[in-house]
Amino acid sequence: MELEREGTAAIQAAASSDELERLRVELLGRKGRLTGILRGLGQMEPDQRPAVGAEANRIKAALSEELDARIEEEAQSASPSSGPSVDLTLPGRARWQGRDHPVTLVVDEICEIFRDLGFARVQGPEAETVEYNFEKLNTPLDHPAADMHDTFFLGEGIVLRTHTSPMQARVMEKFAPPVRVVVPGTVYRRDSFDASHAPGFEQLEGLAVDEGITFVDFRATITEFARRFFGPTTKTRFRPSYFPFTEPSAEVDVSCQICEGSGCSACKRTGWMEIMGAGMVDPAVFEAVGYDAERYTGFAFGMGPARIAMQRYRIPDIRLFYENDVRFLEQFG
Repeated sequence: MELEREGTAAIQAAASSDELERLRVELLGRKGRLTGILRGLGQMEPDQRPAVGAEANRIKAALSEELDARIEEEAQSASPSSGPSVDLTLPGRARWQGRDHPVTLVVDEICEIFRDLGFARVQGPEAETVEYNFEKLNTPLDHPAADMHDTFFLGEGIVLRTHTSPMQARVMEKFAPPVRVVVPGTVYRRDSFDASHAPGFEQLEGLAVDEGITFVDFRATITEFARRFFGPTTKTRFRPSYFPFTEPSAEVDVSCQICEGSGCSACKRTGWMEIMGAGMVDPAVFEAVGYDAERYTGFAFGMGPARIAMQRYRIPDIRLFYENDVRFLEQFG
C-alpha cells in the first residue's frame, strides 16, 4: 500500500527521536492514519473487510518494527560512546533537605526536660480575649501592659496574645489540682526588631499548682532545668522583679553561654543572659479561676526559646532566626 511506502520513507528520513515520536502518533496513534482505516472497516462491504483488515494489521506491524529500529539507532548515536552530550565530570547538585528550625529544636528539648519533671505539654489560641490575656491574670486594663503601644488589638475585646500566660487560667479552669503544664506558642508585641527583640516570637509558659509548693520547689525546678539544658556547670541567679500574676516574682538569669561570662553584646556586657520571668502564682489568680488560695500554691514561668537558642548555639543576633537563610538553617538539625 502507498501508506506503507510513505511511512517507511518518512521513518528513514527522520533526523531525531522527537520526529520519530511524531511519526508514531501520526501513523499508529489513536487518531493516526492506520487506526482510521481499521475503524472504517465497519462501513465496507462484508466480503472486503477481511482482506483490508489483514493488510492494515500487516502494515501496522511493519511500521512499528521500523520505528523501533530507528529509535534504537537514535539512542545509540546519542550515547557517550559516540561522543558525550553531557559533561559527566561536573559535580552533582545535592537537593537541600528541610530541617527543624533551631527554635523548634529548643522548644522540643525544653518540653522533653519538663516532661521528665512531670509537666504535660498543652497549646492555646493565639487570638485571645482581653479577659484571659489580662484580667484573669490580675492585670487591670489600665495597666501599662494593656496599653495599645504594647498590644495588637484585633477587635473589641480580642487581642493577639502578648504572652502564653492566658493558658494558666484556661488550664486551671478546666482541671483540678495538681496541675503541671508547659505551653509553647507564638506571642505578639509591639517591640522593635533588633538583636535581642522581635514583634512576634516563641514563648514557653510553665505552671505548677499543688498543695505545699514553695519557692524552694520553684527554684529547684528551674535550676535543674538550666543544668540539664545548658550543662552541669551552668550558674543561675534569681533577681527580684514584678509581674501582676506572680508574688513574689523573679527574673531568672543563666551565665552567658556565648561569652562564657566575660561579657558580650548579647548579654550587654554583664556575663548573664535573662531566660525567663517567673514567680509564685498570685492568690488573686487562683481566686479568678475558682481555686482555693488558702489550700493551693504554685509557681509559673515564661521563657523565650529564641533567646535560649541564642545561648545554646552561640548566636549573637535574634534576627538571624527570621531570615530563612538556608546557609544558616542547614547548620542545625
